Amino acid sequence: MASHKGVVEAYIEGFRQVDHATILACLTDDVEWVIHGHRTLQGKAAFDGEIESGATVGGPTLVIDRMVEEGDIVVAVGHGDMTLRDGGPVPFVFTEVFTFDGDRMRRLETFHINLRGAA
Repeated sequence: MASHKGVVEAYIEGFRQVDHATILACLTDDVEWVIHGHRTLQGKAAFDGEIESGATVGGPTLVIDRMVEEGDIVVAVGHGDMTLRDGGPVPFVFTEVFTFDGDRMRRLETFHINLRGAA
């Protein structure tokens, strides 16, 4: 079985490269993605559609500051930035909670806060 932290690192690298195949290979077919404050997605097809929303340019910069693993759950805390097509660069912080089924993610919870304009 692959290391859960290793799968998270591959998943994050997939987002950096906007590599759909790498990202989707980390997920179960019935994956659930809860993007708090935004929406909940079910299944790989819905997940795939959210990888590139059209609102951003290129891949994000993503830095994992800390990862904690306990059983089938990995929590990643980090920061990064993205470039909005109509708004320029936006720094952000994030926390992701990944729940695994074997060596694939079956549930993700995303907590994302944009920092542009924050005091």
